[in-house]
Amino acid sequence: MVVKQYKLYIDGQWTGTNESIDVGNKYTQDTFAQVAKASEKEVDAAISAAERAYKGGPLAPYKRYQVLKRVSELLQDNKEEFAQTIVMEAGKPLKQARTEVDRATQTIEISAEEAKRIHGEGVPVESAPGSENRMAFTIKVPVGVVGAISPFNFPLNLVSHKIAPAIAAGNTVVLKPASKTPVASLMLAEMFQEAGLPKGFFNVVVGSGSTVGNQMMQDERIQLYTFTGSAEVGLKLKQNTGLNKLILELGNNSPVIVDKEADIDAAAQNTAAKSFAFAGQVCLSVQRLYVHEDVRDEFQEKFIKAVKELNVGDPSDDETDVGPMISEDEAKRAEQWVEEAKHAGATVVHGGKREGALLQPTVLQDITHDMKVVCEEIFAPVVSLIPFTDIKECIDEVNQSPYGLQGGIFTQNLDTAFYAAKHVEVGGMMVNDSSQYRVDLMPYGGVKDSGSGKEGPKYSIEEMTEERLVVLNLNQ
Repeated sequence: MVVKQYKLYIDGQWTGTNESIDVGNKYTQDTFAQVAKASEKEVDAAISAAERAYKGGPLAPYKRYQVLKRVSELLQDNKEEFAQTIVMEAGKPLKQARTEVDRATQTIEISAEEAKRIHGEGVPVESAPGSENRMAFTIKVPVGVVGAISPFNFPLNLVSHKIAPAIAAGNTVVLKPASKTPVASLMLAEMFQEAGLPKGFFNVVVGSGSTVGNQMMQDERIQLYTFTGSAEVGLKLKQNTGLNKLILELGNNSPVIVDKEADIDAAAQNTAAKSFAFAGQVCLSVQRLYVHEDVRDEFQEKFIKAVKELNVGDPSDDETDVGPMISEDEAKRAEQWVEEAKHAGATVVHGGKREGALLQPTVLQDITHDMKVVCEEIFAPVVSLIPFTDIKECIDEVNQSPYGLQGGIFTQNLDTAFYAAKHVEVGGMMVNDSSQYRVDLMPYGGVKDSGSGKEGPKYSIEEMTEERLVVLNLNQ
């Protein structure tokens, strides 16, 4: 097998280093790529390039639109190559990898359009006594250098959610992709280069969090950080970046409620698919499944039947629904959490078996709320079925979690749906859909330990710009 070599992208140039990182196929465990590993020197060079590009003069809004629109087109032209790369470096099933490329295309295209819509507003200062001769308005200005740190689970689309809005807003970017999945980011840099983005506006450095991440975190030239990852690292970032702006997309253990008035067939099919997509390694994956006692047996039977119909195995197969986890160590960790739950009284209704990095879709019941599989983010293909009888008590239980990214409820009762929407403590509540629903134009972000700030191009641009007031003192 030919092992492809990738360099870092700094100041519009492809830069080699003395060390490299092996990127393995997550299913076969074979190395398929080697990526240059950044030292402090390369990180400093990338930040310097971004600062220099930003201070060198703004990129006009229409030029930003043209570049981003062209990148979205190039992404579609190279869709299969990107999808195959995501299959290898992330272990994501092929059909889900193709969907990710389509979503990234939309994310970048939407960002292109939003680049032409950034505007301020008029402020009626003339209505204040003594200000009759004044007029005022606001303008939106870029924040400067954006430091972007992305996770492994969406190595193309979550990167796009950080890079494209930042460039649309007129900022420059230094990206640190996850070391396990850096190739898609470097391929995306090639698309930006081909699309004509001036040098320095987008830089990619690959390396460990302890080296690259820490250096970025401590560099005062970075004005805004956008980070997706664990709550633990997010808290560290918040504590060590002073008054700099932050967009934090952190952990979650998504709750979905199946009410007694739900369409049980639809709920079972939807949650079975959305609990185990990408082996549960999605921030929005269903983890806590609360089912009303009146429909518990019917739902469980139909849910397990739907889970059994999922195809588990080689992610390069078009028919595969559930592939391996990102590493065998992560699969072992999840397996250990399941074993701990079993020893504490939980019952495995389905799955629970592991082979290497491949963990079978696992369904638990008879759980208690202090078990890790429920109270922490498992980030694995594991779901717990939890019975309830009263919707208000159920929601109180749901809200005991420190997380609050998105949730869902299946019900045909409008009053119940609105009660849940108002009282479940999450950033987004889906009705008759699972917690995993997301389209890339919507505002996306959590509350509590799930983070702060919003993604979605329009909303990220709001975060990535500053509002500046301009007041005119006129002689009238």
